[in-house]
Amino acid sequence: MAEPTPRRNEPRLRPAPLIFEPAEAAADPEHFFDLKSIEDPRALLARATELTQAFRAAADRAVEFQAIAAAQLADPRRFDRLTAADIADRAEWTEDYAKKMVEFGRDLMRGNSEGRTSADPV
Repeated sequence: MAEPTPRRNEPRLRPAPLIFEPAEAAADPEHFFDLKSIEDPRALLARATELTQAFRAAADRAVEFQAIAAAQLADPRRFDRLTAADIADRAEWTEDYAKKMVEFGRDLMRGNSEGRTSADPV
């Protein structure tokens, strides 16, 4: 399970670095961050766990940016603001989820992320 999103006054934990994948390695469907080459199960578990945490942290952060963008697009002060239905269509969400993301984004922009346990607004 992903770690909770830290509050504004708490430092963010740094996820493990996602080691760059060369183009030829990425083209090989059997290759995934060189995990197949790790023979020691302890080392494999450690590296796979690092990658899992890094991907979860990246996904949580991306959701926060989606929410902020949704809130900005729905801002009633914008002359070109979008409705929740328009945002849902662009992001391939349901309209209800878009409304929740807009509210989550507004909370993030106000700095009111306290009490949230993840980046997912649902």
